[in-house]
Amino acid sequence: MKTRILILSMVLSVMAISCSKDKNDDDNTTITAEEAGINSKIDIANDDSIDIITEQENNTYANTSGRTTDISSSVIAPCANVIRVPAFGTAVQVGQTVTKTIDFGTNGCTLPNGNVVKGIIVISFVYEPNATSHTVTYTFNNFYHNDIKFNGTKTFTRTMTTGAAPHPIVTMNMDLTATLADGRVFTRTGQRIREHIEGAGNTSWTDDVYSVTGSWTTTFPNTTVQTATITTPLIVKMSCVSQNKPLIVQGIITFVRGAHSATLNFGDGTCDNLAIFTKDGVSVQITIGR
Repeated sequence: MKTRILILSMVLSVMAISCSKDKNDDDNTTITAEEAGINSKIDIANDDSIDIITEQENNTYANTSGRTTDISSSVIAPCANVIRVPAFGTAVQVGQTVTKTIDFGTNGCTLPNGNVVKGIIVISFVYEPNATSHTVTYTFNNFYHNDIKFNGTKTFTRTMTTGAAPHPIVTMNMDLTATLADGRVFTRTGQRIREHIEGAGNTSWTDDVYSVTGSWTTTFPNTTVQTATITTPLIVKMSCVSQNKPLIVQGIITFVRGAHSATLNFGDGTCDNLAIFTKDGVSVQITIGR
């Protein structure tokens, strides 16, 4: 009798372990709306970072001497402090390396689009006014975007198109780590290409429109790897900033994990913070951004 009970216990234990394993395997390959929302938050942080960095680079080309303070930019908030090497007031020479430390403080600095940042971004580039392609290196130093911490050193390349209406195309090589407030860590590698399709060359940035393409892989806290591809270009409208909404208003990202796939559709161009997540033919509306 004891033998039969022991065998039955072993069978039940094996079944329990098997069921647990199947559940975990299924969880590892299932794409969720919550994870799509996290991906969108990382995307928004990437776009904000590029806006900040690009504007700071452009400020140097517009005025090589600069000023003792550099808060004239509309993309960074007045609470940000910028230190430059060579110092403001000194004209930058061709071929000289420029380093800018953009310090948003430790209490939280609200950008014009409503996102809150703190910490430091350090950018470095070689001043080459006649070049058609510029590479910028940037490093996050205890930098937070809406309570998500970003680490690492990255680069992007800005290239001007030729023709009647030249405009910049920025290629971002992503290799970043994002740590959520709850301690979960997401690692992303890949490439995002952002083209300035409207408003390039204007003094105001509020009418700028960008088209974003690219693909990347994300490693989740449980080591699961997921690929993401922008299958319909993402449209970023800076005019939406007046509503303090995320600026990605159109386009589709397709996610693939194992045998599963899903899409995130940002809509028809309306300035809102909503997107449609679809998996296995079932669609739900989610809130993106903060």
